[in-house]
Amino acid sequence: MELRHLEYFVAVAEEQNFTRAAARLHIVQSAVSAAVKALERELETRLLDRNSKRVLLTDAGRALLPKARIALDAARDAADAVAEVRGGLRGTLRLGTLTSVRLIDLPALLGEFHRRHPGVQLQISVAPSGSRGHVEALTERRLDLALVSLPGPAPAGVALTTLAGSTLDLVVPPDHPLASRTEVEIGELAGLRFIDCPPGYGNRAIADRAFAAAKVPRHVTIEITDIVTTADYVRAGLGIAFVPRFLVGTAHGLAVLPVTGADLHWPLSLAAPTDRPPSAAARALTDLLAEYVPPPGADARITP
Repeated sequence: MELRHLEYFVAVAEEQNFTRAAARLHIVQSAVSAAVKALERELETRLLDRNSKRVLLTDAGRALLPKARIALDAARDAADAVAEVRGGLRGTLRLGTLTSVRLIDLPALLGEFHRRHPGVQLQISVAPSGSRGHVEALTERRLDLALVSLPGPAPAGVALTTLAGSTLDLVVPPDHPLASRTEVEIGELAGLRFIDCPPGYGNRAIADRAFAAAKVPRHVTIEITDIVTTADYVRAGLGIAFVPRFLVGTAHGLAVLPVTGADLHWPLSLAAPTDRPPSAAARALTDLLAEYVPPPGADARITP
């Protein structure tokens, strides 16, 4: 069984499409199709159900997928070990990130990593379902590391290393009844129209958890995926919102209020899977991250 065949099969299974898998692998689609067919012939079973819209796994394909990922990880680790002996890191590092990571200068971090380890190919992705999507990708071996914002204990199969944190403040239009206040108690926010990210995003989970703990109902009327644009929606009069304190610079012309009676701490953490050792490249990025973590209390001073 060729590792290349397993790699192509995993790509098709994850993309649910031969064309997207070929683009991801930087090869022609016919080569992907031929490799998957060769794997099916070798295993004497059909692994994929193909139609004009997408590709789905058969029962045999679902059974093979986690084993194929384990085999590919083992091959990567073997190559890493040899590369370390030869004095240079190689391979691919798959990192999930958030739509806005202003507490850490991520471009500078990744640029420095590339300068130190030019043989490592970086693959950076943002999950449509936020931090929750990154956790799923880690446990399914589609990511090596991820920057996430998750309140509470770490999910099963994932270890969290806290990097930094901020606080969610309330942002309201200047003509809102709360605009003249210096703070607001969470119970006073019952029934107001909120703008927030969809479920799965860290800031949404933090706010939902705080309202549930206070037994206060909350009404989210608009969901957006880019937290940096939240203040623009508030400015347009579409509702009120929570914004991390490090993004208050986006709220010019709006009233920003701390909320009392609630835990609205926004953590930024590095998530890693617990079911396998990190690759050499993942360890190198983890070590480098320590140089880019801001000092305690820095969130209040950071603006976009």
